[in-house]
Amino acid sequence: MLRIYKSQNSRLVLVDLLDGLACQEPVIWFDLFNPSSEETRLVEERLGIAIPTRDEMQEIELSDRLYQEDGAEFMTMTATAKLDSDYPAKVPVTFILKGATLVTVRHAEPKPFQVYANRIMKPNGAACETGELVMLGLLEAMIDRTADALERAGNDVDQISREVFRKSNASATKKTRDLQSLIEQIGQKGDLLTVIRESLVSIGRLVAYHVAIEGSTPRKAAKESRQRIKLVQRDAASLGDHALFLSNKINFLLDATLGLINLEQNQIIKIFSVAAVVFLPPTLVASIYGMNFEVMPELTWRFGYPYALILMVASALLPYVYFKRRGWL
Repeated sequence: MLRIYKSQNSRLVLVDLLDGLACQEPVIWFDLFNPSSEETRLVEERLGIAIPTRDEMQEIELSDRLYQEDGAEFMTMTATAKLDSDYPAKVPVTFILKGATLVTVRHAEPKPFQVYANRIMKPNGAACETGELVMLGLLEAMIDRTADALERAGNDVDQISREVFRKSNASATKKTRDLQSLIEQIGQKGDLLTVIRESLVSIGRLVAYHVAIEGSTPRKAAKESRQRIKLVQRDAASLGDHALFLSNKINFLLDATLGLINLEQNQIIKIFSVAAVVFLPPTLVASIYGMNFEVMPELTWRFGYPYALILMVASALLPYVYFKRRGWL
């Protein structure tokens, strides 16, 4: 799909594909979403550039993600998608700046793209006279989306923390805590934070590269662009620090949960150990009176059987009382 946006009264408007390609007026934004080979070819012929393929966008080398070619800047970042689901995804997004025109190439639908496109086409939308301003607006929308996801993740992490470290009471001691479910939740939040941190680092690298390229060219960036670039860098850095803090907290909660599991397992082993010690003396008494000896006076006693039972009960109660006083039970 190819969407073409032009500037009209400093506002972006979506135009028809044929009208946008036939008109000689400069296009502000070409948005290629899962483009066909024909759509890619039309944009390449219009701007005189070679648009990277999907495989090329997924390269991790810095030289394959940030470079200049044919008088244009090629900048590929790692964006996030499906942040509201249990399975967030990383998707590559390429920004191509040539003059005042921006080309975005993507094979997924990150929500900030649609939100930003709807916002700038409103009558009171932000002014977008160049492709650079559109790119900065998209980056700001991604950062806002990331900030919302981090806020929700922080609230979820706080809830998990309360579940892990909640105080037990008389009724709670009889309930089994689903620590396995907590570990699964911790794992999901850890994956989400990993995706977010990678995206924020990618945004920081992209903006730093764009600033370096802008500084090496005779044309100076506009004041508004410079201010917005500084805001994007600052927001990405601060959100990265917050994501790192949440990641450390997630690791702490994981260690604490595993520690609680070990404590519960030790408690179970402790119960079996105490039970074995408690029932050892009665077993010894029963074993002695179960032996076949010719001389065993207790066998001829009238109260020999109750005597043996009382002796076994007493031998079991003494260790129990001792363990109870020591606080082992």
